[in-house]
Amino acid sequence: MTTAKRDTYTPETLLTVAVRVFNERGYDGTSMEHLSRAAGISKSSIYHHVAGKEELLRRAVSRAIDGLFRILDEPGAVRGRAVERVEYVTRRTVEVLMAELPYVTLLLRVRGNTKTERWALERRREFDQRVSALLKAAVADGDLRADVDIRLATRLLFGMVNSLVEWYRPHPEGAVTGPGGADGAWAVDDLPGTVVRLAFEGMRSAGR
Repeated sequence: MTTAKRDTYTPETLLTVAVRVFNERGYDGTSMEHLSRAAGISKSSIYHHVAGKEELLRRAVSRAIDGLFRILDEPGAVRGRAVERVEYVTRRTVEVLMAELPYVTLLLRVRGNTKTERWALERRREFDQRVSALLKAAVADGDLRADVDIRLATRLLFGMVNSLVEWYRPHPEGAVTGPGGADGAWAVDDLPGTVVRLAFEGMRSAGR
């Protein structure tokens, strides 16, 4: 096993490796030995930085969660009509997913078997509830159709957004590769806008 030089090794590089391994093997299927081999360092070196693999999980999902909740405090999420705010939040959620793909992927795959996973699931529910409240407000404003069930709309919206982790991969030339491979690539800047258009054009009230 190749040992990494101690002076070039950082907690951030360990976290990057841990997230990759968690996503490949599943959190439950990952041992400290797996992490040690993937990072190219001894287990004692890992324990020098973290208490164990659950701390790595907490740091990883916190990075994704913090990125999502920061969106809710941005000007576009708190100013203007509710429909504009929820469209903004949706667009930015896609952008955060694209920027933090491995971390958001891990967040969406937690199962609730540990204290950290249960905390992450609760925070996800809180984020979903905040978005659902914006959808309800947009319906009350008359900007979204009143005949659309809000709970269903919320599930469908996040179902579409969250599914991106299963097929979205950054393309070296500045495009993203979709399910069709290189032939199905789009410009990166178009993906968030496309999601918003697909999600909301069918929900907007006539004339809005």
